[in-house]
Amino acid sequence: MAESAEQVHARVMAAADENGRVPLPSVASWDIFPWEVVDGELAPKRLADPAPERVREGEGGVDCSLCGADQPGVIWTNDRWRLKHLRERSGLPLVLMLEPVAHLDLPDLDDAMAAEHGVLAVRIARIVEGLPNVARCHVQRVGDGAEHLHTWLMARTAGLPSILGSFAVDWDDILPPGPEDVWRADIAAVATALASYDGRAVGLDD
Repeated sequence: MAESAEQVHARVMAAADENGRVPLPSVASWDIFPWEVVDGELAPKRLADPAPERVREGEGGVDCSLCGADQPGVIWTNDRWRLKHLRERSGLPLVLMLEPVAHLDLPDLDDAMAAEHGVLAVRIARIVEGLPNVARCHVQRVGDGAEHLHTWLMARTAGLPSILGSFAVDWDDILPPGPEDVWRADIAAVATALASYDGRAVGLDD
């Protein structure tokens, strides 16, 4: 069972400084991070000049780290899809990725695969939102880092008013990870429930 809002708050406050703040996450140093402090005030960064699109990882199926059968963190799979967790725990209760087994981006999905993608995303969101202390499962596809489709599914703790909407993604980088046993139990619950529809739960001891 995911931690309650009170448990998360107490754990974060124990790790915070005297002002109740945790350290800045690494995302704050990325060149695409849109904010900076100017004269003591938070301000948007200057918009960079136009430039060619960056080459995504695995472009054209070459050297794609998301291809291949031996993928770390896979918790559920069928013949066409797999669901996996990140290598490391993060601030939100669960962060999962749904990927096709084949090297396909979102526009490459035929109608049958597109329908399966939608059904799986809904099933996973339904399962995640059924976990105790989880209010919402945010589902998103960005795709600027890698060509191989990877749809993010992110669980949001119920009862923490700071963590709402699109900023839940930022809080995932800010908050310290929760207990590993709780995280693994929730992963196993999601994989087992999804396997009751189709496919099989795998790798739950990874």
